[in-house]
Amino acid sequence: MKKIVLLAAIAIPVIAFSQTTVSYKAKDLVAKMTTEEKIKLVVGMGFKMPALPDNNKKDTGKAKDYVGISLPPAMQGDDGNIPEKVPGAAGRTHGINRLNIPIMTVADGPAGVRINPTRANSSQKYYATAWPVATLLASTWDTALVKKVGVAFGNEIKEYGVDVILGPGMNIHRNPLGGRNFEYYSEDPVVTGNITAAIVNGIQSNGVGTSIKHFAANNQETNRNSVNVVVSERALREIYLKGFEIAVKKAQPWTVMSSYNFINGTFTSESNELLNNILRKEWGFKGLVMTDWFGGKDAVAQMKAGNDLLMPGTALQQKAIADALKNGTLDEKVLNENCERILNIVLQSPAAKNYRYSDKPDLKAHAQVSRNAATEGMILLKNNDALPLKKGVNVSLFGNTSYDFIAGGTGSGDVNKAYTISLLEGLKNANINVNESLKNEYEAYIVEAKKKQPEKKFFFELVPPIPEYTVNANTVQQQAAASDVAIITIGRNAGEGNDRKVENDFNLSIAEQELIKSVNAAFHAKNKKVVIVLNIGGVIETYSWRDDADAILLSWQAGIEGGNAVADILSGKVNPSGKLATSFPVTYADVPSAKNFPGKDLPGVQKSTNPMIGTPSEVIYEEGIYVGYRYYNKFNVKTAYPFGYGLSYTNFKYSNLKLSSNSFSDKITATITVTNTGKVAGKEIVEVYVAAPTSKLDKPNEELKAFAKTKLLAAGEAQTLTFTITAKDLASFNTQQAAWIADAGTYTLKVAASATDVKQSAIFNLAKDIIVEKVSHQLVPKVVINEIK
Repeated sequence: MKKIVLLAAIAIPVIAFSQTTVSYKAKDLVAKMTTEEKIKLVVGMGFKMPALPDNNKKDTGKAKDYVGISLPPAMQGDDGNIPEKVPGAAGRTHGINRLNIPIMTVADGPAGVRINPTRANSSQKYYATAWPVATLLASTWDTALVKKVGVAFGNEIKEYGVDVILGPGMNIHRNPLGGRNFEYYSEDPVVTGNITAAIVNGIQSNGVGTSIKHFAANNQETNRNSVNVVVSERALREIYLKGFEIAVKKAQPWTVMSSYNFINGTFTSESNELLNNILRKEWGFKGLVMTDWFGGKDAVAQMKAGNDLLMPGTALQQKAIADALKNGTLDEKVLNENCERILNIVLQSPAAKNYRYSDKPDLKAHAQVSRNAATEGMILLKNNDALPLKKGVNVSLFGNTSYDFIAGGTGSGDVNKAYTISLLEGLKNANINVNESLKNEYEAYIVEAKKKQPEKKFFFELVPPIPEYTVNANTVQQQAAASDVAIITIGRNAGEGNDRKVENDFNLSIAEQELIKSVNAAFHAKNKKVVIVLNIGGVIETYSWRDDADAILLSWQAGIEGGNAVADILSGKVNPSGKLATSFPVTYADVPSAKNFPGKDLPGVQKSTNPMIGTPSEVIYEEGIYVGYRYYNKFNVKTAYPFGYGLSYTNFKYSNLKLSSNSFSDKITATITVTNTGKVAGKEIVEVYVAAPTSKLDKPNEELKAFAKTKLLAAGEAQTLTFTITAKDLASFNTQQAAWIADAGTYTLKVAASATDVKQSAIFNLAKDIIVEKVSHQLVPKVVINEIK
């Protein structure tokens, strides 16, 4: 047995973007600017509503085949009729020609560069790579791999003339119905923060910027512009801010995007406590803060709060700032600071360096990066000797989504892409035989059903999916006789502007349930296997039907190469190694936030008919710190599949756990050996949890503190991983003392394959309390919250 030793700390080197010379130049430029120029700099140039292809029409590249919406006058900006450098980009900052300050271009989004795929007077197509969605990337638990994705992603950003990408999104999966959960990484802040830092470092290595978002507690789409999130200081800091803190300290993103919502009564974009006291003073953030598009209401309050850039920018915001300067309610010193922080970024952008972008990134090479990442994040949930598929098998492919794969979600997280490989195409590319008669039935149905879909009214809109095709019972029997294996794909999509529903979304539709039952009965009657593929962006219910499947592969939404990546796993070309970064509950009622998500409309207010504006409302985070596995483990609530869970085509043994000491001082290291005891090569994700003493504070049974993924281990090969745990890792936020404190007592370090599958554990002691960081009370709730304990 060959043994390899690897240091597996998940810290990622910080890529510093701010230089002293740039700061001096920014300060000097601000001193030369007129007041009018300063006002223009802090207010973007406005927004041209992007167009997306009408899915019901063939992509001809003609304007009539794209749909959009006009903005009302109050939302219009001041672009001086300056043509867009990058058509379809989300926004621009004002340039100042006389001072050689360039226009900076920002574009959506977290899953790929979202720009218009066609341009006037050009036959070229400006497609971008649709990368695997964030939840899939987190499911790789592989920071090195995610950084590689970031490097390729950043190259695409740069070569299309964009300076800052509006992503990644990194809000917590508080509730599985969150409409944009696919854009976000995990229910856990340690996974979220470290995966975010990895992709930010990768993207920014190209000399372009990121905008981590949405800061903070933007955990729903319902009433997102007007909801007041009522949350305790401890839950806010330990769950909803922690990931942002990790990302800022490990990657220094160029920008942070404030969210739409209120936190404890104040818009985040108008919160000095959030943006200055916590983000800048406590964490040391060096970049600029921008609003989400049309976020907040008071431009002057945003300036004072350190929200430097108002995007996409309106003429009304410029007037409000000008009026405040004249009447003395805004000090020009505040405006100067906002301008300096913006210029510190602008001066480092490709635009400032006159970078000659090609408009021709290497999409072929990037597609391979996307495919590789997708396979690493797919999760084998169940396998009763059904996978990998045997060579030469004949497959019957059921489910609309098998033929119409979903690359990613909708809204600003969508990408204009050249193609999406379906599962049908992926299987054929892998030389796996697919039944032609069933294929023809599905393809004919899908074409006709899509003709009946309503047209999009604007680019955020998610058109309802076509009904699941009902396969005739006789046809199912014929397929069971003709084929060796049945594969059923269940598809789900969601996106910006709306949250998901329980019925026919989180839960399977009746048609989907009947499809699974009929296929299961026919194929199992002939001792043939049934495999179910979940092409979904968010968690769904699986517990009630999982026994009908011999294997379940969670493919998530895997980007443009999704079908090829799934085929790589099904065929055994790649051994699955992903694990869940978010829990799958037995029922929606088991979710700790189910009773209060997405909150209630405030009494006496008129309900808005515009989902993008919403109705004034309030949501109280009564679950406190008990989100995801923290809740399920503490309160002994069974899950369908626990956090951190995932199977492989091989097996692994954990052995020889050693701690550097049995008493804690500054830090402690743990080593563990992982051996591939199976017959095929594979990778294993190792999770390190810590159980802390609870005599002073109520705490989860265990919390994730570190993780690593092994190299590809051959059969019989072993690897030793080393993890370092610091005092900050042990600390909880003590609200009474406004401090991060590691409490004295006995700690248990647990090395696990999932949150419920501890392989080895060891105990160490902390002799006395360590006050790791003393802060101050910020964002204090104005009401008493009855948190569960």
